[in-house]
Amino acid sequence: MNSRQACFACLQRDPPALFEAALWIATEHDPALRPELVLRDLGGLAQQVASGLPGLPARELGQPLLRLLHDLGFHEEGHLPLRPHALLLHRVLEKRRGHPLALALIALEIARRLEIPLYGVDFPGQILLRMENADHLLDPVSGRRLYNRDCRELLLRQPGAPAELESRHLQPCAAHNLLQQLSRQLRQLHRQEDDPLAALKDAERVLLLGPPSVADHLARAELYQQLECPQGERFDLQRALLLCDDPAERLQLSQRLRQVEVVAALH
Repeated sequence: MNSRQACFACLQRDPPALFEAALWIATEHDPALRPELVLRDLGGLAQQVASGLPGLPARELGQPLLRLLHDLGFHEEGHLPLRPHALLLHRVLEKRRGHPLALALIALEIARRLEIPLYGVDFPGQILLRMENADHLLDPVSGRRLYNRDCRELLLRQPGAPAELESRHLQPCAAHNLLQQLSRQLRQLHRQEDDPLAALKDAERVLLLGPPSVADHLARAELYQQLECPQGERFDLQRALLLCDDPAERLQLSQRLRQVEVVAALH
């Protein structure tokens, strides 16, 4: 079983083994990584967190858990531009610095081990966390409580996000959706690093983890173009055209597709 197959096998469990699946994603970029060792070492961190939590019911421990992780040095990576290691969980555990999504995945795994009912929320533009039946969300970096007014303000700061806060923005996010978001972020960072082969691994995984968007197919098409693979580029442009419902964008895609078909014919 290769890394990709192991990742998807984790998602088939009940409940899905989200953290382990994310580790198998990391092995695609770091073959020397042994997920079983990281899972073992995480047990020590979970014990450390458990010993520092207050004696409250589990349903009230979401914010203390996040604040304790912050006190233990788990902070958002401050060096810009971000590099891919900010999303590779084993590297984030080593450095205690990472992308908010990676910090959220670590918090979710520790919460699972300690039977704290914390779950991810795929808020537009970022990942947030929430406790069952809570009237607020939680910032995975600081543990700050975010009420509806705070969420509306966050929404206004996100380019291209919906203008109004909707109930769907506050719903639990399935494991495969979280990993799809992780893969999208890794794809972007590997592209910024000018590593198209690594970005292509992430782009392929995005398309396998859930319903792809026009942007997902266009992102892989651009990678195929960079790698001088017109057949792959043409395939993704065709899929993007099928998914697109904007007339102006459909026209642009059709024109680009005709150009690529000429190049593909020459190959």
